[in-house]
Amino acid sequence: MQARSYDAILLDLDGTLLDGRSRIRPKNLAALHAARDSGVRVMVATGRSKVATLPILAELQLDSRAVVFNGAAVYCPVRECLLEERTLSNRTRARVLAFGEHKDHLTIIMQGHRKLALEPRTEVERRSLEGLHGLEFVPRDALAVDNAIRITFLSGEYEHSAQYAREVEEFVRQPMYLTHFPLSMLPMHRESQMHAVDVHPPCRGKGEALRVLEETYGIPQERVVAVGDATNDVPMLERAGLAVAMENSMEEVVRIADRVIGHHDTDAIAELVEELLL
Repeated sequence: MQARSYDAILLDLDGTLLDGRSRIRPKNLAALHAARDSGVRVMVATGRSKVATLPILAELQLDSRAVVFNGAAVYCPVRECLLEERTLSNRTRARVLAFGEHKDHLTIIMQGHRKLALEPRTEVERRSLEGLHGLEFVPRDALAVDNAIRITFLSGEYEHSAQYAREVEEFVRQPMYLTHFPLSMLPMHRESQMHAVDVHPPCRGKGEALRVLEETYGIPQERVVAVGDATNDVPMLERAGLAVAMENSMEEVVRIADRVIGHHDTDAIAELVEELLL
């Protein structure tokens, strides 16, 4: 039997492993279970919070650590807790919240166990929060909480999310890691004109997952297959031995990928796993 070239597969969730109904297709799930059972390390790297990731990890039945909050935290499904949790400094948090107040933008602040948000003022804002479970609506001054892992802004006044992120960066001017995307990247928001900017503490983004794989499981980055679809996946794709983009990926992801596979509404993940890992 020919030895396989890769020992781990690193997977984004939304737009990659999850289909348009936010579910894992049965063939993709079965292939990942087979890979896990054959000794392949199957690992998740997502922009989702810990709370939003837990149901997917339960379905995958993994004991591998998961990178959540775009690299700002690492969750262990065995110990059922966050093993790493970077938080925004008080100065950075204050400047970020000052931007939201200055622009009067819809704002969400996330801790490891809580999500606080401003009450949506319009139907467009209300719809933009769909899919964010467990939100507590509070007045703006109640957003100034300690141990914030992420602050998210949502606005429809920008043509591109990159423009939005630059404006946040220029206003805040503090150490942080930014990700941004048009909300229409998410299946339940295909018609949305809103853009999102996520502000995290300094980290290597999803590239932290390659560090975890090597430090915890002894798997070097050249033996990792990484699969994603959006710009927040770029830090892991650039470091992995094989960078794979979904057919539905943003242009920036396709440009850096070593190969492109099928749409997230297909069994493309199963086909990739069977070709490379089984």
